[in-house]
Amino acid sequence: MRYRYRLAPAPGQRQQLARTFGCARVVFNDALRCREDARAAGERLRDSAIQSRVAAQAKRTPERAWLAAVSATALVQACGDARLAYRNWFASRSGQRQGRRLGPPRFRSRKDRRQTFRLTRQSFALRPNGRLSLAKIGEVRVRWSRPLPSPPSSVTVIGEADGRYYASFVVERAEAPFAPVQAEVGIDLGLERFLTTSQGTIVANPRPLRTRARKLAAAQRALSR
Repeated sequence: MRYRYRLAPAPGQRQQLARTFGCARVVFNDALRCREDARAAGERLRDSAIQSRVAAQAKRTPERAWLAAVSATALVQACGDARLAYRNWFASRSGQRQGRRLGPPRFRSRKDRRQTFRLTRQSFALRPNGRLSLAKIGEVRVRWSRPLPSPPSSVTVIGEADGRYYASFVVERAEAPFAPVQAEVGIDLGLERFLTTSQGTIVANPRPLRTRARKLAAAQRALSR
């Protein structure tokens, strides 16, 4: 279950959030492109090999050295998102995935209305002062609208097009048991009568169309006088 809260990052933190959004987006696209190139070449690559190529190894190249400025967890999770998107597409094509047929996963763009990155438990923490500590970003103010029911296992940081930031926590919540049932009642739905209960209660059909038609006819008569 997800619990979402508004964030109030400082100006410097906003810059680092934007940097992390961008790096996660680039790694996602690189992982997607790597999978597509391997498929076109008839090559099978392990997930770990793709992750190493587009994240760990990429950080040591001049073209991608700036990836080291953000949390490595955000990059790893972006690789996982690309893997899941690709597998869902193939499962949809083969009929293994129920629901509407999915098209091929699309590359992410800086112009997308929503930017995200995800961190797992080792890369974020909730501080006693109520702030959210994010790896390589710092402690960010949170507007807590309700308490979390349990310690979160991951957090997705979201940047919306309107400039607002949110944290979406994945938590577990125990299901509250229903109150014991003291009595049962059967309900029969119909056209002449909206419903009739097994106890004999009758609820009339409101028939809104018929009521409005009568009002319309009365208004038309009044208008023609």
